[in-house]
Amino acid sequence: MTMSRYNPREAEPKWQSAWAERDAFRAGGPESGKPKYYVLEMFPYPSGRIHVGHSRNYTMGDVVARYKRARGFDVLHPMGWDAFGLPAENAARDRGVHPGKWTYGNIDVMRKQLQRLGLALDWSREIATCDPAYYRHQQAIFLKFWENGLAYRKTAKVNWDPVDQTVLANEQVIDGKGWRSGAEVEQRELDQWFFKITQYADVLTDAIEGLDRWPDKVRTMQSNWIGRSRGAEVRFPLTDTRFGETIDVFTTRPDTLFGASFLALAPDHPIVKALAKDNPQIEAFCQDCARMGTTEEEIEKAPKKGIDLGIKVRHPFDESWEIPVWSANFVLSGYGTGAIFGSPAGDQRDLDFARKYGLPVNPVVLPPNADAATHTIEDEAFTGHGTIYNSRFLDGLETPAAIERAIEELEKLDLGKGATSYRLRDWLVSRQRYWGCPIPIVHCADCGAVPVPEDQLPVVLPEDVTFDQPSNPLERHPTWKNTDCPKCGKPARRETDTLDTFVCSSWYFLRFTSPWTGDAPFAPAEAEHWMPVDQYVGGIEHAILHLLYARFFTRALNDCGLMKLDGGEPFAGLFTQGMVTHETYKSADDKWLGPDEIEERDGTRVEIATGKPVTVGAIEKMSKSKKNVVDLDEFIENYGADAARWFVLSDSPPERDVEYTDSGVEGVWRFIQRLWTTVTSLPGGAPGPATIAADATGDALEIRKTAHKALKSVTDSIEGFRFNSAVAQVHDLVNALRKFEPSDAAGVAAKAEGLGILVRMIAPFVPHLAEECWSVLGGEGLVIDAAWPEADPALLVEDTVTLPIQVNGKRRAQIDVAKGAPEDVVKALALSHDGVVRATEGLTVRKVIVVPDRIVNIVVG
Repeated sequence: MTMSRYNPREAEPKWQSAWAERDAFRAGGPESGKPKYYVLEMFPYPSGRIHVGHSRNYTMGDVVARYKRARGFDVLHPMGWDAFGLPAENAARDRGVHPGKWTYGNIDVMRKQLQRLGLALDWSREIATCDPAYYRHQQAIFLKFWENGLAYRKTAKVNWDPVDQTVLANEQVIDGKGWRSGAEVEQRELDQWFFKITQYADVLTDAIEGLDRWPDKVRTMQSNWIGRSRGAEVRFPLTDTRFGETIDVFTTRPDTLFGASFLALAPDHPIVKALAKDNPQIEAFCQDCARMGTTEEEIEKAPKKGIDLGIKVRHPFDESWEIPVWSANFVLSGYGTGAIFGSPAGDQRDLDFARKYGLPVNPVVLPPNADAATHTIEDEAFTGHGTIYNSRFLDGLETPAAIERAIEELEKLDLGKGATSYRLRDWLVSRQRYWGCPIPIVHCADCGAVPVPEDQLPVVLPEDVTFDQPSNPLERHPTWKNTDCPKCGKPARRETDTLDTFVCSSWYFLRFTSPWTGDAPFAPAEAEHWMPVDQYVGGIEHAILHLLYARFFTRALNDCGLMKLDGGEPFAGLFTQGMVTHETYKSADDKWLGPDEIEERDGTRVEIATGKPVTVGAIEKMSKSKKNVVDLDEFIENYGADAARWFVLSDSPPERDVEYTDSGVEGVWRFIQRLWTTVTSLPGGAPGPATIAADATGDALEIRKTAHKALKSVTDSIEGFRFNSAVAQVHDLVNALRKFEPSDAAGVAAKAEGLGILVRMIAPFVPHLAEECWSVLGGEGLVIDAAWPEADPALLVEDTVTLPIQVNGKRRAQIDVAKGAPEDVVKALALSHDGVVRATEGLTVRKVIVVPDRIVNIVVG
C-alpha cells in the first residue's frame, strides 16, 4: 500500500537495510573492469556528536559518489576517524576517563549518525588512527623516512606551556598564552623531531600550477606558505670583528639597499647572545622576547620593540657608510639567517620600527606617476615596484632590473650572491603528549638514537597512565619508557614524545585503498590503482597544513620506494565547502543558549527555563561552544535524513555558507511531500520509469523536452559542483510534472518517462525518497543500481529563442520568436510590443537593428 504522505521514519531504515544486505557500496578494485573513482571527505575527529553543520561536506561527497556509481564507475568512498589528539587527553583529565574509551565511545555514536544519514560508504574499510593496527604502519613509515634522511632530530626553539608542560603548535598560542592553560608561553630550546619537508619545497611549489581542479585561493595559500622567493644573500662587513667578519642577510629586495638605515638581529642570534652576557639591558630584552609567541600573527600584533646593540656594519656598496645593528622582537632565528636589513621606506614593519626609534627613512623607490622632487614617506611605506632613485648606479632602473643589477654588483664585490629563499620550514612533528602515535626510537647512552626494529612494531601506548598532573604521562610512567637498546642490548630509554596528529592524516587516504594489508602500510598495487583521490571534499581551514603535509608525504613515500604514483599528487580534485550557519542566542545572564532552549512568545524570543527575553546574536557557523547547533539525530527524527541532505545542498552555492532557518527546513519538508505526491499521482497500470515515450506530440512532447533539459542541466551541475543549481532544476521539473495532466496514453507514457528521469536524478541527493519513488513507479531492482539516464540530444534543441529589445541602449521588453525567424518578422513583432510602443511614443524610429537569435536594438530620436 502506498503511503499517502511520505514517511521517512518508515522508509529510511527500510532502504538502509536493503543497501546493507546487498553490501551495495563495497568498492571493487583493479579486477572490477570498471573505471575507478575515488571520492573522499576529510575524515572527522571523533569529539562527540555530529550536528547538521557537519553533514554538509559528507552529503556533498555522497552526491558525487552515488552519481559516479550510476555512471558506471567502481567507486571507493570510505570512512574513518582522525582519532588521536589533545581533546581526548583533556577529556581524560576533566572526566576521569581513559582517552581510548572516550574516543571509541564517540566513534560508536558518530558512526551510527553517519549511517542514519544514508551515506554510500564502504564501511568494510573503516579505520581509526588510534588503532595500533594503523599506527604500527605509521611507525614503519617514520623509520623509512629516518632511513632516507627525511626524519631527523635537532635542538629547536618551541612554544612551551609551563603549566601544561608541553610544546604548543603556533596555532595553540593565543595572545602569547597557552590556549588551554592561559599561561604565558615561553620560548625554549628542546630536542625535537622533524620531517625534512623543505627538501620538497621546489617540487611542491612547481606542482601547484598543475592542480587545475583545486580552488585558486587554496593554490595561492599553498604557494604563499611555501614562500619561494628570488633575492640575494648580502654580507654586511662588521666594523667590530670580535663577532666575525660579516652579518649575513637574505633579502628579496636588494634594489632597496641604498635605503638601509639599520640591521636587526633575532633576540637569540649568536651575536645578541654574546653581547647579552655582559649587558643586562640586552639580557632583559632577550628574556622579554622569549615570552612572546612565535606565530606570525603574534609577531605582527605585538608592539615593535628593539634595542641598539652598539655595533655597526658597513654598507656593501660604500665602505664609508656605517649602519647600526639592533635586535628586534619581530626577527626570528628560524627564518632566513635570523637577520634583516631595514629599508623603512619600502617595508611597513621597518617603517614603524624606524619611526619609533628615530632611525632614518630614505625613499629609494619612486611609485608610478610620482614626482621625485616631492615624493615623501609619512606613515605608510611604499611596498610596490617602481623606478629606483637616490641609489647611485641603480638610479632610473625599474624594480626587476634593479634587483638583478644589485645582485650583479654584490657578486662582483664578493659581498653577496643571488639566492632563493623559502618561507617553509621543516615540519616539527614531536609532541609531549600521551594520546598520539609513539615515535619508534630508543635512546641509548652508547649508541645514541636507535630505531626500533620493524619486527618489534608497533610500539604500543601503555593503558595504565594517569592525568592527575600536568606534563606528558609517558614521561611519568614508571616502566614504559625503560627498555633495552636494540643495537647493544644495554638499558636504554624509549622516546616519550608522540607524533603530531597531522602525521596521521597525511597518509590515511592511502590506507583506505587496502586497510586489510598487515605487513605494509598499504598494498602498492591497490594504491596505484585507486590513487590519486579523484574528488576530495573538506573545509578551507585545512587549505594549508593538512594538504601541504599530505602532498609532502605522498612524494616522500614515492621516493622511499613504498609506492609509485605518477605525478606525485594525492588529490586530483579539491572542493572546499562553506559552513552551515545559525543564529546565536544569549540568556539574560549572558550565557549561550541552544535553539532548543528558546521559544517565541508574543513575538519575543525567551528562554524556556526562565521566561526571560534572550539576546539574538550574530549568524555564525554552527559551534558547540556557542550552542547554535542542530543535532543531526534530532533533525532526522523530525524530518528525515533526506531533508537534512536536501537542505544543506539548497539555496547557497556549495562553496558559500548556508544559513539554517526553521522556515528553510519547513520549505524542504513541503517540497519532499510535493515531490512524493507528484510521483504517486501517476495512474495505476502506467508504464514503468524506464519508459521512452518516443511517439509523444504536443504537450506530451513538451514535457519530454522539459525533463531532458532538466536532466542535462542537473548532470552538468553535479559535474561542476553546483548542487544548488541542480536542486533548483529539480524544483522546476517537479512543478512542470505536477501541472501536466496527460489526456491519453501517449501523455501518460511521457509523464512516466519524466518521473523516471526525475527519480534517478534525485537518487544521489535524497536516496531514500528516490528508492521509495522507484518502487512505487515499478522500477526494476533498486534505484542505486539503475544507470544514470542519458538526455536525448534531439529534445535539447530549442525551437524558440527569447530576444531582449533595447531602445536607445536601455532594455524595454523581450519577445519569443521562432529560431532563425526572418528579420522583417522580428522587426514587426518588436515594434508592436506594448513596452516598445510606450518607450517610443512621440519619438521617431530611426533604425531597427536585429542581431539574429540574439537581440533587437531600436534607435529613436
